[in-house]
Amino acid sequence: MATITHTPAVPSQADRNRPRRRWGSMIAGLAILCVMLFPLYWMINTALQPESGLLEVDAIPHSLDLSGFSSAIGEQGTNLLTSLAVALGAVVICLAISAPAAYALAQFKLPGTKLIVFGTLITQMVPGIVIANALYSAYVDLGLVNSYFGLMLADSSLGIPFAIVLMRSFMVAIPREVIEAAEVDGAGRFRTFVQVVLPMSRNSLITAGLFSFLYAWSDFMFALTLNTTDDVKPITLGIYQYIGAHVGDWGSVMAAAVLSAIPAAILLVLAQKYIAAGISGGSVK
Repeated sequence: MATITHTPAVPSQADRNRPRRRWGSMIAGLAILCVMLFPLYWMINTALQPESGLLEVDAIPHSLDLSGFSSAIGEQGTNLLTSLAVALGAVVICLAISAPAAYALAQFKLPGTKLIVFGTLITQMVPGIVIANALYSAYVDLGLVNSYFGLMLADSSLGIPFAIVLMRSFMVAIPREVIEAAEVDGAGRFRTFVQVVLPMSRNSLITAGLFSFLYAWSDFMFALTLNTTDDVKPITLGIYQYIGAHVGDWGSVMAAAVLSAIPAAILLVLAQKYIAAGISGGSVK
């Protein structure tokens, strides 16, 4: 009876070098990550060493002192709540405008759709200071200066172009047969949009809403231009005025910066799977 012997395959030079390249890529990735995260680490490190100048901060805190955080919460807590209210309002306005606009551009075959989408992208390239100065005179006439709604409206304009482009690319991928089936069953356009299109576009809605929140949360230009009093002061404006020209307590300043970063970080962690699906979903039809 003939026996079959298996000769072990001799690994090639490329196979022998593959683990070495993998380790090299991992080390390079970790080095880049450390460089990118260093400002965040230094911010937290400084926040834990209050009552010290920036040049006196140790590389590693020897003892944890949370007095900077208690000071920041006492002085900037109201501004954090203002930022939260303005950012949530901006998200609602942004999605209420961009979702129907994206649906119309994706499914109704409107004339000049490509030109409209291109124009929407162009608006993203306009400097914020130009828009803020243009809005100021209109806001004075409309009585929207120093108002929550005025700031929500202005901040929502930062996210609307991105949200329209993102959601349109996602809604284009919705099969036309699904929409026609809903219309055959008696659903009107509005009901089809609310009960069929929006649930199927959940990932893009969450992604657009998250980026709109981040745009509004980090806005400084509109907050500085469209507010002449302290009635509506977001955290970005609060930190700017908090620093001053001769600040000595950098621990409290950095503690306020850390607190302002927490809501955005939590949202990014919670919505990361929806972000990946929302951004890549529109690229596959």
